[in-house]
Amino acid sequence: MNKKTISLYDFYDIIQRTVLPRKRLTRDIFNDGTTNRQEDISVLREAYAQLGCIPERGGKKLLSIGSRIISTDLGYEIEELKRDVMYLEQGEDALNKYLKEFHPAFDIEVEKGVAFLDDLSIRVFISDRDGTVNNYCGRYLSSLQSIYNSVFLSRFSTRVEESVLLTAAPLDDIGIVDISINPPGLFTYAGSKGREYIDKKGEKFSFPISAEKQDALDRLNQELSALVNNKEYEIYTYIGSGLQFKFGQTTLARQDIYSSIPADKSEALLETVRDLIDRIDPQGATFKIEDTGKDIEIILTVEGGSADAKDYDKGDGVRYLDQQIPLHLKRGTPLICGDTQSDLSMVKASMEQNPQTRVIFVTQDIHLIDQLKEICSRSLTVSSPDVLITILDKFSKGRCSYV
Repeated sequence: MNKKTISLYDFYDIIQRTVLPRKRLTRDIFNDGTTNRQEDISVLREAYAQLGCIPERGGKKLLSIGSRIISTDLGYEIEELKRDVMYLEQGEDALNKYLKEFHPAFDIEVEKGVAFLDDLSIRVFISDRDGTVNNYCGRYLSSLQSIYNSVFLSRFSTRVEESVLLTAAPLDDIGIVDISINPPGLFTYAGSKGREYIDKKGEKFSFPISAEKQDALDRLNQELSALVNNKEYEIYTYIGSGLQFKFGQTTLARQDIYSSIPADKSEALLETVRDLIDRIDPQGATFKIEDTGKDIEIILTVEGGSADAKDYDKGDGVRYLDQQIPLHLKRGTPLICGDTQSDLSMVKASMEQNPQTRVIFVTQDIHLIDQLKEICSRSLTVSSPDVLITILDKFSKGRCSYV
């Protein structure tokens, strides 16, 4: 293929065309371990070739947005397609060999992880997605789950009673449901830090929000939409998390993992958003802001008055799901997985109900590791999502079904 610059929209279209083939191929492999869908495999192979042919500069691919050319890292999308094609054409052994080459201490970490879970009756599995059981992507819209990832996680889900993927991202309408390819009926998907969820039967539920707070959030979303429609700010809808309207929360990216935005412009956007929120909520009783350095998270407070108002965190989400589904966290051994400080609240919520909780985090951050150990002594840290999903898969192969 000749190298040529394509538009950002064409790029998303290439990724979108792989969704149904990936779902069909995953279903076949999960059900009987094989697939004969050569046309679907060809779609993935073609997508991999198309992305590889996009010209680059300084190690980044060049995409067009209107008359502008932007450089961006498409490493996640290209790498996951490469792995899926390898998995489909050469088999699981070839993929495992590749992962071992990709991660020098892979075997040691996996063996340690399987031993950490050995002989446990894991009944509830609650995990963050990005950076935990899925490799990070520079754009949420194209962070489509890979086939091998889905197969590994799905096999593990059949060995526990409840499997929950809990994320700060939206639930649907370009949320976790849209970028997941797992077979139906295996996972509960919880978005917006657990404020909303779709259970294994496909039914949708949400945490109640007062009309007053919903009106304030609607006004905020209108103002932010108007802001990013301005040419000066439209770039922020194309990087990282983009602009996401969640249930009880809104996220606007101000930077991505590649530091594509100059630091002064990123900080200026943060101040602009702070000023906007001050106008809508001068008393600070309705919204709380969490700035991750990459995303501006604007979160509705939990009911209870301005003096005691707090933002809704993932721990609140775990407590809500435990009551609503219910998860019955007190029974058996829960396994909680995360990769950032915001995931510690999930650990705390589980520990409140069950001190036998086990935890695996994907991190090499010493400060975070120390915080985790203070909360839960029965914890393990690994270096990558690839290691974690392999641990879960290998553990599941050696276990009988929970029920």
